[in-house]
Amino acid sequence: MSINENIQSVRQRIKNAAKRSGRDPEDITLVAVTKNRPVSAVEEVIKAGIRDIGENRNQELLAKYKAVDGDVNWHFIGHLQRNKVKYIIPFVYLIQSVDSTALAEEISKRAAKIEKVQDILLEVNISGEATKYGFSPKEVVPAIEELAQLKNIYIKGLMMMAPLLDNREQLRPYFAELKEMFDDLYSRHEPNFEMRYLSMGTTGDFEVAIEEGSNMVRIGTAIFRP
Repeated sequence: MSINENIQSVRQRIKNAAKRSGRDPEDITLVAVTKNRPVSAVEEVIKAGIRDIGENRNQELLAKYKAVDGDVNWHFIGHLQRNKVKYIIPFVYLIQSVDSTALAEEISKRAAKIEKVQDILLEVNISGEATKYGFSPKEVVPAIEELAQLKNIYIKGLMMMAPLLDNREQLRPYFAELKEMFDDLYSRHEPNFEMRYLSMGTTGDFEVAIEEGSNMVRIGTAIFRP
């Protein structure tokens, strides 16, 4: 199957999962993850109608941004080191993986230098795994209260990386917990803050994530597999 055919298949699966949970498929954003894929593959994705592209590494993101023409929303979804922020701030659309207040402060500082307000998501380590980055659930509200005071970032929601489990059905409680947190935060009134995006779900589990409330999924393998 071609990349275009794979994208159509993914879109249909998104549609089916949304319908099973009584939701509008149009409310779910598909981010194509192009990690380790050539520029030509990114161009095929764009040609197939996708405008949201995700990258895990700042160098790869920067290289593709320079090489690819077109109207693209570039998402950074990997662990971001503070000393690399300056390279992507001028063009990145959404930094999904903000996992500490120190990183958020650096993003705000660098964004201020170019008079930009940078949209971010807070990464939450719901599973509590030592190998994963992110705020613990109990740290999220204090982090929002602190970071919402920064004038050059805008908190747009939450993101998570699910634990690696053999049975994707076992992931439901983790997705449900973050959705509950998202809903609880929805009515909070803070400056530079709104719960708009709930980014959870990748190739192996995005249908379950959608059924549990995700409105943004990050798909790589299902798009680029042979």
